[in-house]
Parts: sequence; structure tokens; C-alpha cells
Amino acid sequence: MIIIAALFFVYGFVTWVNGTLIPYLKIACELKTDLQSFLVATAFFIAYAVMALPASLVLQATGYKKGMALGLIIMAVGAILFVPAAQSRNFNLFLAGLFIIGTGLALLQTASNPYASMIGPIESAAKRISIMGICNKVAGIIAGLIFGAIALSDADTLVQSLQSMDAVARDAKLDELASRVIVPYMIIAGVLVVFAIAILLSGLPDIKDDGSESESPSPLAAGKTSIFQFPHLWVGVLAIFLYVGVEVMAGDTIISYGVSLGINIADARYFTQYTLAFMLVGYVVGIFAIPKYLSQAAALRWCAILGVVFTSLAAVTDGYASVACIAALGLANSLMWPAIFPLGIDGLGKFTRTGSALLVAGIGGGAVLPLIYGRLSLASNSQIAYLMMVPCYLYILYFAVKGHRAGKV
Repeated sequence: MIIIAALFFVYGFVTWVNGTLIPYLKIACELKTDLQSFLVATAFFIAYAVMALPASLVLQATGYKKGMALGLIIMAVGAILFVPAAQSRNFNLFLAGLFIIGTGLALLQTASNPYASMIGPIESAAKRISIMGICNKVAGIIAGLIFGAIALSDADTLVQSLQSMDAVARDAKLDELASRVIVPYMIIAGVLVVFAIAILLSGLPDIKDDGSESESPSPLAAGKTSIFQFPHLWVGVLAIFLYVGVEVMAGDTIISYGVSLGINIADARYFTQYTLAFMLVGYVVGIFAIPKYLSQAAALRWCAILGVVFTSLAAVTDGYASVACIAALGLANSLMWPAIFPLGIDGLGKFTRTGSALLVAGIGGGAVLPLIYGRLSLASNSQIAYLMMVPCYLYILYFAVKGHRAGKV
């Protein structure tokens, strides 16, 4: 549990820093629109969709333990790529680095999430993943505060001063801004390599693919010959896709949204941390309530309903109140992964590795939905565009009520 918790801390740190990178790279790389800057999320999360299934094949060859170490090394390579990207202020090179980091994370998550689900009873998996989620979101809050202080502390003054500079002075100032991420990402790369070595030297066992630590195969998987024979898994993949999409929107677009409402960058740079703080509240509730007071499916139902409520309120309120509603979506999103993932892989038996990879591939929703939001923002406005999340939450509600039982009864 301690090792897996540490891995989830790593996920959170490198994932939620994207919320700060989006406005930062928009300035440093002189991007014209928020839609362009949202490619940060696309490059990062599309790696899950592309690499999750290949990751399952890698894990089949390496085992879970060596696979996680390999994932950390791949992430370190992506972090190192930020050095030449910053030196040249090349946005495409930044995106390549983010894709490589996402690739390593796809391998890492495909291996580590089954650990959290299967090292105890499946009925309480959401509780264990909630504990992992706390590590994830605390890391995200720390990452946002550190990188916000490094990259965006003087952003308002900088943006104003750039308008009056000549081309040479402007380039010099932007070069200095871009260089701020070099040392942090070199440190990240070093930490990832050290962590990979620690994983290899640890006593972490490989888990069995029968859905438990026992020798008894899953009754649901008995006689099944294909992953396509588990409808609840495929319903869950789409639920993960939509959930990650709305989670990334709530965390990664909120700074840009606040700026679009006229809020200073110096204040708006903390908004992602507010979203993560709401998620922490939800995780604490999950730890104490699941499964004693709430089943995983019941917790997911309440979260989906809150998602619809907070999204609707964000569309009809103004200023900081609207921003607060988007941040409160962190509470609505908090128990979705902890509930959807174990419900999705429940009973897969020998197909657990492939099912886990498919669910991780669903993280690609974080690449797609923010871009759709960006397009809708250009067509209407950034506030109304958030209403696209309502049907996403309604589908997740369907999965919680009925979809997770598909093919089981």
C-alpha cells in the first residue's frame, strides 16, 4: 500500500501541473488562443488512449513490477525533453515531452491500479483507491503551488510589459520565462529514475490475474474466451472516458476560465488547487463511508448528481461564484475513479490485465473533452461551454445505476 501510494503521488504531481502549464505555455510560446493551450492536456492524455493496450502487452512480457519501473524511466525521458523544449521555446517539443510522460504513466497506471483494487476485497476497493487519491491530489496541490510560484507569480505584470517591448527585448524576456521550468523538470527526471530503481529493489509482489490473491478463478470469467464478453467493462470504459474528460476540464481549464472572466492571473493560478481540495474532501468521505455506509455504486450515483448540479450552477452564476462551482466539481469527481475502476474490472479473472488497460485507455477522454470545450468556447463563450459536461455526468449516472451490472444478471 505504501509503495502504491507513493506511485499515486507521482501521478498527481506530473498530471496536475498541467493546469499551470496551460496558461504558462500560452504566454511563453506566444499561443493565440486558449484552444491551442489546451493541447497540453490533449498531448498528455492522448498517450493513454494510444499506449494503454500496448502497455498490457508490455506487462505481459515484463510483469507488473518491472513494468512499473519501465514506466517511470519513460516518464523521466519525457521530463528531460522539457530542457531543449524550454531552450528553444518550441511548443511542439513541449507537447512531445508531455506525450512521452503520458506514455510512461499509461504503463504505470495499467500496472498499479489493479494492485489498489485487488489487494483486498473488491467491495472496499473504492476505499483503498480513495486513499491513493488523497496522495494523488495532495501531490497535485503541491505541484501547482510550486510551479505557480516559479512560472506565474509575476504573470500579470509580465503580460502587460511584453506589449510595450521591442522584438529583441520580448524574445529575451520570453526566453527567461521558458527557462524557469528547466531545473524543476531535471529534478523530476532524477526523482523518477531513483524511484524506478527503488521499485525494482522492493519486495513488491506480482499480483495474480484471477481477481484475487487466491487460486480460485472468477466465476464470472469461467468459460469466457474474449474480453468482448464482459459488457459491464465496455460500459465502464466509456464512463472512465467521460469522467476523466470532465475531471480534466474542471482542473485544467479553470485558470483560463477565471482569466476570461477578468480575474488576475496572480489570483487565478490557485484555482486548480481549489478543485483538488474539493476532491480531497470527497476522498476523505469515501474512506470513511465506503462500504460501511455507501456502496461503490451508490457513491458514484451521488457524485454524478452533484456533477449535474454544480455544472448547471456554474452556467447561471457570475464571477467568483461561477468559478467556485467549477472548483466544486472536484467534489463531484472525487469518487468516480475509485468507484468506476473496480466496478469495471470486477469479475474479469484472467482478463484483468487487458480490462485494466482498456479502462486506462479511457483516460484519453482528458485529451478529447477539453478540446471540444475549447471549440465550444470560441463558438459561444467559456461559461456556456461547460454545459457539455451535463450529458457526461448523466451517462456516468447510468453506469452507476444500471450499466455496471450489464452482463452480470
